[in-house]
Amino acid sequence: MKKFNKWLLGSGLITLMLFLSGCVKTGSDGQPTGEGFVYNYLVQPMSNMITYLVDNFNWNYGWAIVVITIIVRLIILPIGLNQSRKSMIQTEKMQSIKPQIDVIQERLKQATTREEQAEAQAEMQRVYKENNVSMMGGIGCLPLLIQMPIFSALFFAARYTEGISEADFFGINLGQPSIVFVVLAGIAYLIQGYISTIGIPEEQKKTMKSMLIVSPLMIVFMSFQSPAGVALYWVVGGIFSCIQTFITNILLKPRIKAQVAEEMKKNPPKQVVTPIKDVTPTAKETILHEDKSTKGGRNAGKQQRK
Repeated sequence: MKKFNKWLLGSGLITLMLFLSGCVKTGSDGQPTGEGFVYNYLVQPMSNMITYLVDNFNWNYGWAIVVITIIVRLIILPIGLNQSRKSMIQTEKMQSIKPQIDVIQERLKQATTREEQAEAQAEMQRVYKENNVSMMGGIGCLPLLIQMPIFSALFFAARYTEGISEADFFGINLGQPSIVFVVLAGIAYLIQGYISTIGIPEEQKKTMKSMLIVSPLMIVFMSFQSPAGVALYWVVGGIFSCIQTFITNILLKPRIKAQVAEEMKKNPPKQVVTPIKDVTPTAKETILHEDKSTKGGRNAGKQQRK
């Protein structure tokens, strides 16, 4: 429930930012009035950049959007990789303190007063603090926050740039919604979601299922209501996200896990809370216990016969 609330809050903030960053004043003819910070510092420069690439390189408007998208993605790629690395390190560290967190969560369930709940929550914070682990798991929104103004600028540039509304890209009108680009964007982000689940425990996969479905659906919904030029941005961005996720999950993650495991050997987690010991007998102990019981029964029977 807490994870869902965090996701809901994050989605709401992103949606609000998108709405605020996308406010462009238009006149009675539906065209921009040229007023406002967003139009002058985001939309107009983006429109000029697209027009420059088309005029000077004799490119199609679609290729201009593809090139701009790749440039933007390459700029934020180091930020995204660094954020993913931090998140993975925090996730691996959280696994090392999980036994202590399980004990505290059990106390929270059994707490009957606010004082007991507050004490358990304070204890949980101490566990995270003493072991230098972030309660948010290293999650960051910087790459998303960078993309939002760019998406908004591209959205209105694709809508209002002179010539782009009549331009075609592989036979698709960039000024009108395109079901082809909508489907491609959805597929790209579905694949990206699948790659992100490779190599993670089954428990985490279950908690991620809703996000793996909701995220592509949000992209599909936004692409369906946007000009094809914007949907093209999401298609290229989705392909780039697949590559970035492959790098982080398949190439970097095994190294990070080995690095954190080595660090945990040298510096074991600090015991703030005593974990519950597993008293469940192993198969070998069960067999030994049964053998002793059987021998004890036989000896008792012999003594009775004597």
